[in-house]
Amino acid sequence: MAAKKIKTTIKIQIPAAKANPAPPIGTALGPQGVNIQEFCKQFNEATKDMGTDIVPAEITIFEDRSFTFKLRTPPASDLIRKAAGIEKGSGVPNKNKVGKITKADLRKIAERKMADLNAYDLPAAEKIIAGTARSMGVELID
Repeated sequence: MAAKKIKTTIKIQIPAAKANPAPPIGTALGPQGVNIQEFCKQFNEATKDMGTDIVPAEITIFEDRSFTFKLRTPPASDLIRKAAGIEKGSGVPNKNKVGKITKADLRKIAERKMADLNAYDLPAAEKIIAGTARSMGVELID
């Protein structure tokens, strides 16, 4: 049997276990002819143990309207926000600091994101996460 022909891939970010046919999911998948209800059911089942994280999903849609999806790790900014206990990042990060995270928090986030980062080792991943934190107005403390 030949491999299915891929029609398109869609990247979407949805809170864990909270997928529903309303926008943004319906508007992204509807025009592709995908069974939206089926996607929501499978996504919610796959993410039910992830708590309140925002989960990026990469959905591959085939010509016959079937689909597969891969879950990615939550965005670094989301993990940093939770670690610092803040609602959102700073509008002017170089002037207004909105929170602090410890080096231990930074290491935990880097370890979790390692699979999706293009870093060779943990120290490089930590630098990437530290840069994201800086751009959000979150300070690193020892």
